Amino acid sequence: MPAVSRLAKYFFVFLVLALAAIAGFTLFTLNWSYSEGDRAGVVQKFSKKGWLCKTWEGELLLLTLPTVAPEKFEFSVRDDAVAKQIMANIGKRMVLSYSQHKGVPSSCFADTEYFIERVQSQDSSSLPATVLPAPAANSSTVPAPTTMPAPAAQK
Repeated sequence: MPAVSRLAKYFFVFLVLALAAIAGFTLFTLNWSYSEGDRAGVVQKFSKKGWLCKTWEGELLLLTLPTVAPEKFEFSVRDDAVAKQIMANIGKRMVLSYSQHKGVPSSCFADTEYFIERVQSQDSSSLPATVLPAPAANSSTVPAPTTMPAPAAQK
């Protein structure tokens, strides 16, 4: 019988060490960022989703040139205060500051590896002219056509 209890003891120690390693790796990936940066655009989709672990997930449309299709930036939010800021400014141009966390072992923490940490709303005057809506045409502001003088007769 002593061999069985020794085997059970080794298995228990191995199990505790394995769980501690997984927990340590998870804490490391959640607290250490691979990269940090900012993305500017318009949030078009933002929702809290998940069966067991509810997380805030969204899509930011990055503004580009008028002839180029916009790129989507998918992100996650872990802080409810930041989520409220995004909800208040949805559809407006924003700058989202993010940190990238590679290797998080579960989607329970977030669906993406980009975690939004700060939000800055921008007014429409900072948008490029190609993105701003064109002013309504008003006939009173259109200048009257000018007449050109007739060309001089040649000799």
